[in-house]
Amino acid sequence: MVRIVRGADGSVTLDPTGKRPGRGTYVCLRTQCWTRALRTGSFGRSLKTDLAPADRAELERYAAQLRSSTEAAAAQHDSWRPEVAPVRGDG
Repeated sequence: MVRIVRGADGSVTLDPTGKRPGRGTYVCLRTQCWTRALRTGSFGRSLKTDLAPADRAELERYAAQLRSSTEAAAAQHDSWRPEVAPVRGDG
């Protein structure tokens, strides 16, 4: 989970430490959750503010990074094959 926080100045930023002061909301690291939250406006509702274009752009950049890292991890997982010794029957 990643915390998003609205600071006292009204700006909305990522809060990786989870300790920044201000009104916060959490979102999981799945790309689908970020896409949905950005599309439906749930960040703004949860934080009780309208997202400024610059703040929205920052959140979209983070979501894009999640997408690329998730795709890279999936590609690495798909290319990995365990070495398995053949099973020999006794009979």
